Amino acid sequence: QVQLVESGGGLVQAGGSLRLSCGASQSISNFRAMSWYRQTPGEKRELVATITTVGSTDYAAGVKGRFTIARDNAKNTVYLQMNNLKAEDTAVYYCNAWSQFDDYWGQGTQVTVSS
Repeated sequence: QVQLVESGGGLVQAGGSLRLSCGASQSISNFRAMSWYRQTPGEKRELVATITTVGSTDYAAGVKGRFTIARDNAKNTVYLQMNNLKAEDTAVYYCNAWSQFDDYWGQGTQVTVSS
C-alpha cells in the first residue's frame, strides 16, 4: 500500500501563486504516471496535470501556461506549481499515482482563490 500526502494548499488572492507537494511512501519511479486532479462540490474529479516516468507532461487546457508539474524521484515527491491563480481554480487538489496494476490517491488539499 502506498501513502500519498499532499500539502501546500491554502487561501490566495487571484493572480497569486501556490506550490503543492505530494510525498509518496515509496519510490514514485514505480508508477507510470503521477498526476494532479481537482474536484469541486457536485462536480466530477478532473485531471489537471500529469508527468510520466520519462518526464513527459500534459495539462488540462484551462491551466496550460499557468501550472507546472514536476517530479523529484530522489525525494519521492511530485510538485504542482500554480501561478496566476484564478477563482475558478478553487478546488480540492488530489495527487494520484498510477501504474498498470495500481492506482493510489492522496487525501487532498484545499486551494481557495479569492477574487
